[in-house]
Amino acid sequence: MFANRFTALLDACALAGALQRNLLLSLAEAELFRPRWTPRILDETEKAVREILERKNDPLSSDKARKVRTAMQSAFEDAMVHGHEILETSFPKLPDENDRHVVAAALKTRASVIVTDNLRDFPEPILAPLDLEAITPDEFIANSIDLDPRTAMNAIEVMRRRLNNPPISPETLILKLEQSGLLRVADMIATLQTDGFP
Repeated sequence: MFANRFTALLDACALAGALQRNLLLSLAEAELFRPRWTPRILDETEKAVREILERKNDPLSSDKARKVRTAMQSAFEDAMVHGHEILETSFPKLPDENDRHVVAAALKTRASVIVTDNLRDFPEPILAPLDLEAITPDEFIANSIDLDPRTAMNAIEVMRRRLNNPPISPETLILKLEQSGLLRVADMIATLQTDGFP
């Protein structure tokens, strides 16, 4: 669809919450961007999903978290980044040295952005010389919608209909987005719905 879609490295924290993850992957499935991650990011995502489900006393938390990971890998077979480890020493220290693999993977795959909730761990003075930018999921999703509102809104509508246990109305989706901290996205979707998009 888009010949020069940009590449985004999705950090584990951006993929942990179900609604945010579904929204990101729905937009990727609509080819608004190319998602990338590493085995370690998926390990961290699986662990975070399991912990979220455990807090809800879900007895199948481990199985469900594993299924999330498997579904992501199956849906986006080309998203996995390998061979990035050698780049982990090619840039200055980060506030959290455990995040070096994220920056290295972004460099390896020539990503434009790192999508993360932990902006403080990816300082602009370190990323800018590497032609990288860290942005929040809210900003990234809003930018993706703005890139092609019709395609994005169609993808979001397909996602909303898929989330049917229980069914979610368009109004409820907006409320859930706000509750998830995706305020800019919620506002944008509400405005586009008012303008006649699905």
